[in-house]
Amino acid sequence: MTLRRILILAGIMLILFLAMYSWNQRTRALDDLAAEIGLELAGAVLKPLRSLQDSGQDMWDRYFDLVAVREENEDLKQRVNELEAKLLANGEDMAELKRLRALIQLPVDQSWRPLGARVLAGRMGPNAVLDSITISRGYSTGGRPGTPIVTHQGLVGRVLKASAHSAIALLLTDPGSRIAVFAQETRAPGILTGHGTGQPMEVNFVQRAARVHEGEILITSGLDGKYPKGIPVAKVLSVAPSDYTQFMAIKAEPLVDLHHLEEVLLLEPTGIAPPPDLGAPPKEIHGPPAPARPGS
Repeated sequence: MTLRRILILAGIMLILFLAMYSWNQRTRALDDLAAEIGLELAGAVLKPLRSLQDSGQDMWDRYFDLVAVREENEDLKQRVNELEAKLLANGEDMAELKRLRALIQLPVDQSWRPLGARVLAGRMGPNAVLDSITISRGYSTGGRPGTPIVTHQGLVGRVLKASAHSAIALLLTDPGSRIAVFAQETRAPGILTGHGTGQPMEVNFVQRAARVHEGEILITSGLDGKYPKGIPVAKVLSVAPSDYTQFMAIKAEPLVDLHHLEEVLLLEPTGIAPPPDLGAPPKEIHGPPAPARPGS
């Protein structure tokens, strides 16, 4: 392109610009068009930015809301854990209260004084020599050797060895245990003997003529002087004539769950004679026949 053509083109462009400028000064059309285009462009750019700002603000607000909700949830969880712990403690207290109420309702006469004790330990291992428990009373607090031990369900055993404030009690299932008993209904006497944990107990020296039946309750007779009379001890499991002796072969099981003992009662002798049993029928006396009267 020659210089002449360049000058001619520049002159035409200048004339067109001056003409458009003069026209815009009279009509303001180009200013309105530019303003509209600029406004559209600004709106197109600002709308996404505003949406992004709103989204960021919402996310920020939600973050703080979530933090507050998380803290509230942690507080609620802690509160729930505390309430559950209190509920469990209250449930254990209620269970203990029921057991203690049952214990104190055990009927004993004035010749025995009941003393509550906690079970500190059970039988020490499967190879332990004795069926025994350790209790929280010793010879200075009423747990002298020989003291009977009971629950509201029946007889547990007796104190075997004692220190000042704790003692070892021999359970009635121990092979060294011997308890004089009566069958509660038939009144047949016998000696209840233990055979170890998990083994049925045996009632010895029950006459064949006795009508002891399965399910009958055995109670202490008091004839051995070790236990008060009338404490439930065991339930008869089976009754059959013995193949080796003139007595009955009777098996029984303890009434007390000896594996889950928590509280027990010790029956400390007071030295006061028990009241006479006025309602009991007179005892039958067996002896030689009375001599015949003359003339009869």
